Amino acid sequence: MSDTAAPALKNIFDPARLRHIAAETAAVYPRFDSKEFLKLALKDLDDLSLMQRLRRTSECLHATLPADYPKAIAILRKLAPRINSGFVTLVLPDYVGLYGRDDFETSMDALKFFTAFGSSEFAIREFIRQDPARTLAVMKTWAKDESDHVRRLASEGSRPRLPWSFRLDALMADPELAAPILETLKADNSLYVRKSVANHLNDITKLHPEWVLKRLKSWPLDNPHTAWIARHALRTLIKQGDKQALGVIGAGKKADVSISGFSVSPKKLTLGERLELSFTLQSNSRQSQRLVVDYAIHYVKKAGSSSAKVFKLKELTLAAGESVQLSRSQVVRDFTTRVHHAGRHEVDIMVNGERLASGFFELLKP
Repeated sequence: MSDTAAPALKNIFDPARLRHIAAETAAVYPRFDSKEFLKLALKDLDDLSLMQRLRRTSECLHATLPADYPKAIAILRKLAPRINSGFVTLVLPDYVGLYGRDDFETSMDALKFFTAFGSSEFAIREFIRQDPARTLAVMKTWAKDESDHVRRLASEGSRPRLPWSFRLDALMADPELAAPILETLKADNSLYVRKSVANHLNDITKLHPEWVLKRLKSWPLDNPHTAWIARHALRTLIKQGDKQALGVIGAGKKADVSISGFSVSPKKLTLGERLELSFTLQSNSRQSQRLVVDYAIHYVKKAGSSSAKVFKLKELTLAAGESVQLSRSQVVRDFTTRVHHAGRHEVDIMVNGERLASGFFELLKP
């Protein structure tokens, strides 16, 4: 796992939480050496990030639980419902991913069990990387499980580019490997599962857009659950104005509309201030139109060039001759993934992938 979390999150694993883990482990396994566990877990804790603390906790449990892996897993299964944080329960599948790769059957059962308490999506990837065919065969059965937690694990754990985890090279090269999982879940009645399927497909669009488009076109898009997955799966391609992706969601035709009164305000602002966009969208057609309205901000880079970031604004059906007032407000602030630089920032309004209006704002130096 990589560590992209905000520094404050590391305090999820603070001394009090580690003492809680020690106490609850001792409650289900009286021979547990709580003193040794805490000695190891608390050493230089302040210097560790969130994911380092999670990994440290797994390692300390391994140092103080029975060396026999099935016995250790039996204890951790009893511990799982006693941990007072869903995120902290990620320690349990992490333990499996670290120490259970030589006991496939026990580990698969454990990951299926643990996922309901938090998620086993990171740990299962260790097994996919080690033995893709065998692991994906198990995950195909999970896609049919009664539990939405388990069904989601089948999709989320096999995502090619899961955030906070390493990429799965085999699945990035060949999306067909996990296709049976996606097929099984294409109309799942759980939003929790559908979000994962959409994210999995969106991952694939980064390398194999045609594969995703072909598969989605073969799916029953009249099913509202499947249609929801398709819309969200194609979000990256839609923001890029891909006509095939827009066509899948019914917005592939050139929009017969006009934009008036496009306002970008204030014209000058500093970090932390709010940017306001507003305009009127007018249909010039005698028929109703399915429209995808996005806006792009061309962020100034340090060297002075710019790079566009597209944001979703509205999906709507506009009746013949109808007009609608649209607006968007967002605070301009730095993120871990985006640092702002002073200068003129162009702003575009796009309808069905075509730029129809432009404006700008000036970001001032702090």
